[in-house]
Amino acid sequence: MPTQLQSANAIYDLTLSHPHPNFKQALTFDLVEVNYRRPFSHVVNSLSMSKKRAILSVYDKAGLVEFATALAKMDWELIASGGTARQLREAGLTVIDVTDITGAPEMLGGRVKTLHPAVHGGILARDIPQDKSDLAAQQINMIDLVACNLYPFEDTIAKPGVTLVDAIEQIDIGGVTLLRAAAKNFARVTIVCNPQDYPTVIAELQANSSVNEDNRKQFAIKAFAHTRDYDTAITAYLETS
Repeated sequence: MPTQLQSANAIYDLTLSHPHPNFKQALTFDLVEVNYRRPFSHVVNSLSMSKKRAILSVYDKAGLVEFATALAKMDWELIASGGTARQLREAGLTVIDVTDITGAPEMLGGRVKTLHPAVHGGILARDIPQDKSDLAAQQINMIDLVACNLYPFEDTIAKPGVTLVDAIEQIDIGGVTLLRAAAKNFARVTIVCNPQDYPTVIAELQANSSVNEDNRKQFAIKAFAHTRDYDTAITAYLETS
């Protein structure tokens, strides 16, 4: 068992570079109150898991920076990739790359980015002991909010000279899956596919720290409508191409 001096030195070394304001208090509690029975990694993971997490993956970037900034000010962790992550970083925001939570690189020319249990397990997990246990076993954190919208397929096929191969490459898989997963789990997760809803979400989070279930359901309906319209456009194009 470490001495009090060794414990104090460990706290000092770890907190020097750790950005979380409550890290020292949480680490001290873990060391002193539970008599060194848990490893330091437990404290780090607990702090991360205590934060709300949002995945942002949007084509329509209207209001994105303002929305993400408001989330960050409420101590949310922001997860993103590609152009979304780049725009947020250019605005000075701290962003976790999707590859950092999946441990896997983007592959197949960008066809596979977010299709991973670390993403969809975090989105689809219910607020029940079994699901929490499953996530803990895989060291996956819950994801509480998804902001996602899709590149209009009609715009793809309207481009002069577009071929069937070109059109197929523009069919979004990961974004649709994010939308449907978050919408399915609206009992716990907030899905936002329309930037016009950002102010409503932020106002509720600022007032209540959460979005009420009625609004989460309405946002889920919008998300399913968004993917319905997207698939309808793809189907119509393939039927006539």
